[in-house]
Amino acid sequence: MTQNLIIMAAGASSRMKSSVSGLVDEHINEQANSRTKGLIEIGDDAKPLLYYLLRNVQDAGYKTVYFVTGRDASFFRSTIEKLPNLEHLEFKFATQFIPEGRIKPLGTADSIQQALDQFPELKKTYFSVCNSDNLYSVEAFQNLRSIEENHGLIAYDLNHLNFSKEKIAGFALLVFDPDFKLLSIVEKPSSEEFRALEEIHGTVYVSMNCFTFNGATFYSFLKECPLHPVRNEKELPNAISNLIALGLEAVHGIPMREHVPDLTTKTDILAIEEFLKNRNTLCLLYTSPSPRDGLLSRMPSSA
Repeated sequence: MTQNLIIMAAGASSRMKSSVSGLVDEHINEQANSRTKGLIEIGDDAKPLLYYLLRNVQDAGYKTVYFVTGRDASFFRSTIEKLPNLEHLEFKFATQFIPEGRIKPLGTADSIQQALDQFPELKKTYFSVCNSDNLYSVEAFQNLRSIEENHGLIAYDLNHLNFSKEKIAGFALLVFDPDFKLLSIVEKPSSEEFRALEEIHGTVYVSMNCFTFNGATFYSFLKECPLHPVRNEKELPNAISNLIALGLEAVHGIPMREHVPDLTTKTDILAIEEFLKNRNTLCLLYTSPSPRDGLLSRMPSSA
């Protein structure tokens, strides 16, 4: 099982910065306009989203986390290294350099390629990949770690994702064969394609950028990934599609039916705060002893 995880944190966060502040207070609004999304403080504990993500990463059994950040990442690095209760994780930092003549990074496939170039040991082993602005569960990470043949990704059942229709419209849909091997990735699907996939699978599966790759065979697809014709970036779905097209190695899907909190706009901050409150409430309900438990512990044994 892989012990390596790459977290992509070099995005420009343009949608977060351009979104309206809504009910977010001024302090958090300033953070949303100046920080990478994973470092925005969430809830009364004022811990960044990445803290909660890394706790799940640690609980799933990963040992080494490789962050891919922008060039000026001193604040990011110092913040991560000061986070508490993560003593079982080792942090390493790669930089996604922006090519001359560009303003924004070159895309997610380029992000992972630069991480592998800066840490060549990843070219010889398995590693997982995820975003820095989604709160994936411990179970999702455990499923990613279980992939030990070829490549794989988490396929999220759309019916369990609590997102608006506008956000869902931007998701890439996943097409699988009966053995749950990935056949294709459909970007910007039409309503007809959406209905057809729902008939095939009984639901619709989407990617939330949660993968495990074999670096020994996937690196060349990252390096040779073409620029997207519209967004002008090297994107992971294109690299994966090229891998599938050759038919030499499978990409396995692991279906999951749960919500994944997402931090794209300022209104998402409130939704994640609510998610964490509900999760903490559930933890208290399952772990707090009841008065009846104390009574039973004092009763004499019938033996």
